[in-house]
Amino acid sequence: MKRSQIIRYVFLVLLLLTVWVTQHTPAMGEGYARLVYPVIALCLSSFSRFVPFSFGDLFITLSVTGVILYPIYGRYKKVRWIKILLRDVEYLLWVYAWFYLTWGLNYSQKNFYQRTGTEYVKYSTETFREFTKEYVQNLNEAYVPVDAIDKVVTAKEISLGYNRMYDSLGVNRPFTSAPKVKAMMFSWASSAVGITGYMGPFFCEFNLNKNLLPVDYPSTYAHELAHFWGITGEAEANFYAYQICTQSTNAKVRFSGYFSVFNHVMRNAKGLLAEADYKELVDSVRPEIKELAEKNYQHWMAMYSPLIGNVQDWVYDLYLKGNKISSGRKNYSEVVGLLISWNEKTKIEDLRRIIIKNKYAH
Repeated sequence: MKRSQIIRYVFLVLLLLTVWVTQHTPAMGEGYARLVYPVIALCLSSFSRFVPFSFGDLFITLSVTGVILYPIYGRYKKVRWIKILLRDVEYLLWVYAWFYLTWGLNYSQKNFYQRTGTEYVKYSTETFREFTKEYVQNLNEAYVPVDAIDKVVTAKEISLGYNRMYDSLGVNRPFTSAPKVKAMMFSWASSAVGITGYMGPFFCEFNLNKNLLPVDYPSTYAHELAHFWGITGEAEANFYAYQICTQSTNAKVRFSGYFSVFNHVMRNAKGLLAEADYKELVDSVRPEIKELAEKNYQHWMAMYSPLIGNVQDWVYDLYLKGNKISSGRKNYSEVVGLLISWNEKTKIEDLRRIIIKNKYAH
């Protein structure tokens, strides 16, 4: 074995050990998320922003193609099977280490409840009914037709929101004032499996599906930007998208935020509320919003492939569970639990402020 080969193997082992130790040491996981990741992300995103297309999409495509085709090339060159296999495995281990060191170790940080000091509120029929009533009222009041969206204005509005609210929401301080969003190279394939956007970890890019409807664009942008700032959980990214968008002064962005959790709220309501209560809730939603939800559903289902989608769902479910998201894909809908717990926290804080204010007033 050549000296350069030995050095390469030793370096790879050290990187893998760093990943493993960080994953199993809470303090290191938190240190990575707060101190290391922002520096890495700033460097990588500063480089990838000058590439007009999704560099990560190209890298993944070439990597998958290479891993599949290399055995054919290797056998043509009379390379032994064991050597072909070892080279493929080594390459995949480098990609694995790269993924975790450039973004994936954010899975080892504290969760939302720990970061924000929010107490988890268990579901109860009364608490949930109160939440849904307030939510639908806000949703109805926020409704505006969203037939088109100004992407530049939307990006600025959402970035301003994160800069204004990052501390109170337990998100990393934005490390760049002008993050660059990119369109997926294969939006047609992403639409076939129901992917509207994703965070590209290898070069710290965040990518959006070209087929997004205008009403989906602001909340999806805010969701993927949360991942860009280091948030890993899908429920948490949904929560941050909701909070940032609904606090916006832009009417279209604000409605997109409320609408983004509509399906999650209604799905939870159907399972938790009595049939009569659920029907009453559905009837209280503005007809225009129900029509928009149906239009949205038909838009994505026209491009969705059940076979490929089910395979992707299964793989992504395993991926999430392997990265400390125990509920897997169900994590998306857990945004409702975060919203309820957050609402209870803010109510208590508001009450405390009123008491203190009255105390000093007298």
